[in-house]
Amino acid sequence: MDTFKLLTRSTSIQKSGPASRKVSTHQTPSAGAPVQAQHHLENGNLSHIQEKPEHRGTKRKRSAPERNSGNEIPAQLDFFGDGARLLVSSEPAKKVKWDTSKDEQGEIQKTEGPEEKLPELSEGECRQILKKHKVKITTLGEKREVQQGHKPKSTITEPEKHDHKKNPHTQIFPQPLTSFRQLRSKYGISRRLAANLDVQGYTEPTEVQLGSLPLLLGSDEDRGLRSQEVKKKKSKKHSRAEVDLVTVAPTGSGKTLGFMIHVLNELLKDRQASRKTHSEERPAHQVQALIIAPTHELADQIVNEGRKLAVGTGVKISGLKKGMRLHRELANTNDQVNGDSGDKHPPSNEPLVKSEILVSTPLLLLHAISAKDSTALPLPTVSLLVLDEADVLLDPLFRSQTLAIWTACSNPSLRASLWSATIGSSIESLAQSTILDRRRNLGLPQSSNDHPHHILRLVVGLKDSSIPNISHRLIYAASEQGKLLALRQLLHPSAAPTTNAPSLQPPFLIFTQTIPRAIALHSELLYDIPIEAGGSSRIAVLHSDLSDTARSNIMAGFRKGEIWILITTDLLSRGMDFRGMNGVVNYDIPNTGASYVHRVGRTGRQGREGGVAVTLYTKDDIPYMKNVGNIIAASERAKGNKNGGLKGEGEGVQKWLLDALPDISKKTKKELKRRGVESRRATVEKEGGREARRMRISTKSGYDRRLENRKKGAVGGSRRRKEQVDGERADEDDDGEGWGGIDD
Repeated sequence: MDTFKLLTRSTSIQKSGPASRKVSTHQTPSAGAPVQAQHHLENGNLSHIQEKPEHRGTKRKRSAPERNSGNEIPAQLDFFGDGARLLVSSEPAKKVKWDTSKDEQGEIQKTEGPEEKLPELSEGECRQILKKHKVKITTLGEKREVQQGHKPKSTITEPEKHDHKKNPHTQIFPQPLTSFRQLRSKYGISRRLAANLDVQGYTEPTEVQLGSLPLLLGSDEDRGLRSQEVKKKKSKKHSRAEVDLVTVAPTGSGKTLGFMIHVLNELLKDRQASRKTHSEERPAHQVQALIIAPTHELADQIVNEGRKLAVGTGVKISGLKKGMRLHRELANTNDQVNGDSGDKHPPSNEPLVKSEILVSTPLLLLHAISAKDSTALPLPTVSLLVLDEADVLLDPLFRSQTLAIWTACSNPSLRASLWSATIGSSIESLAQSTILDRRRNLGLPQSSNDHPHHILRLVVGLKDSSIPNISHRLIYAASEQGKLLALRQLLHPSAAPTTNAPSLQPPFLIFTQTIPRAIALHSELLYDIPIEAGGSSRIAVLHSDLSDTARSNIMAGFRKGEIWILITTDLLSRGMDFRGMNGVVNYDIPNTGASYVHRVGRTGRQGREGGVAVTLYTKDDIPYMKNVGNIIAASERAKGNKNGGLKGEGEGVQKWLLDALPDISKKTKKELKRRGVESRRATVEKEGGREARRMRISTKSGYDRRLENRKKGAVGGSRRRKEQVDGERADEDDDGEGWGGIDD
């Protein structure tokens, strides 16, 4: 049996044919191309066209001719391929050719193709563009009087006071980024970096890149922090404002590319400036940028994406591994403990990691910079700090570690940026207070006209909401045995779907609440895939108890398409980008609404249509389903359904169900976030008893389980008896008086 045919059993590869031969008409993320907002310049005005498919069953047209080579995998089957992106644009993109010869600065040069130069837009035009793409940028912190100037308290009227209390944050309107070519023509990024973006196929920015890159790369006028009229009036040179950015954007919107472009551009600018002052000396590799991620898998993904953009620039990016140190004196201390005198390398503050960009998890990095007394040594060379999935990093689980790293970055010019799809008001306030307290502790001046400093917040769409191009399905299974049966029905559909709702197709993820439940579900589904299709090699489990090597191998197999079904915990719910992910199954309901947003955000990325998110819930989950229902209803409303749900049976959330679900108190939310559903906790499963038997993931009969328990008990009893005998012998040897010689 052909495995590719099995993978695409409900996808029609033929271009035309009788309708009766087609099993399914919807398009899956593994076959779709990324869709991005399109921008065109017509008669000097910027118009915005966002192409949408007429209906979900129509395939998108390809801008490039298909290759007919027999050795190549068709695009519908290349689930996790890294091929060039297919552009959906009304105009063909102009090809920019780059010469391989290098200039004096070691950067490749462009030989043909005009650089795109667009006129400056007025504030009204910027406001209209940002509003159309649902991008809202506001200022936080001390500096709130922007563009209008500071008004004395005596001149503020009562209506203005009322408006200030109602909306204390000032909204700004920067110049939007309409094309990646503007990064070179307008913002002056490196030629090599621009060429790498072109090679990777990036031409049109997404909404988060449209708003964030001008804030990070542009001048105060481009950021909307200072108007052109103020610039003309003031003759005194105005210093560029320091900006710390908090970005809230949906999953799969391109946040990683946004902060990687900024980090690489800043490092290349610093290198160019150092070459002018020290032309003969070659700059040493030292850590100048830190990128913190909550998991090893996400850190490895960021390293891989960053290396694609850093090709030929001379900037090194690496992930921190166990045993690595950032200070020579820490390495010497460890060598002395292990028996090495350390005479060859005297103690110094020279860093051991020879990379400009370091990506790590919080605890691993904290160990790399901590001495014996657990004090973190300073990192004065770090000028850029990026917190990816910042709401998790500032959550109580990682908060102390992240703040310790933040404090260790003692560079006065440190710029911090926080990125996530869900950042609550408490996390936002914590980040704001941390930035301001750090400036006071370092003795930095407060924000003023001479030393401007701003904390900006960028929000794309609605906060804490799911992307609208995912089809959500809630399935009531009553019990744990019902959930297992429903999951098997999703894996082996016995009949064609009665509605036009998209069906679940591999590859997809299955999320559970705890590690023991993930292992139990994996052992239960291990032989559900036929041997002809690969058998048990097509399904795997990934959790934090596995070694780093095993986790890396599983991730590599899943990205290559060798593994079709991956069972995991929330370990993979944050930031992971699987371009061909067709669906997500929440076998256990998430602990928070934000967790649901991130789980289902593993599919439907980069604008791909057809992703399916299935949530199975039982009678015990009903008190906690209100948050999930509200998120699904908001997503359906964003899709254009006024009633908050789709009309198909079993898809979306029906209004009667949303009204019937009980509200959740704050205390219940807090307890659910901390411990999950009480009946599924690992401690309950270890304790045993009636509750543990009811929540067990197994279809074995009681007789088989009794046989297994008897065998385990016999083995355990034999082991205990052996240990007891060995212990008694050791006690006898200790109690003996020793050999006193031969008696006369």
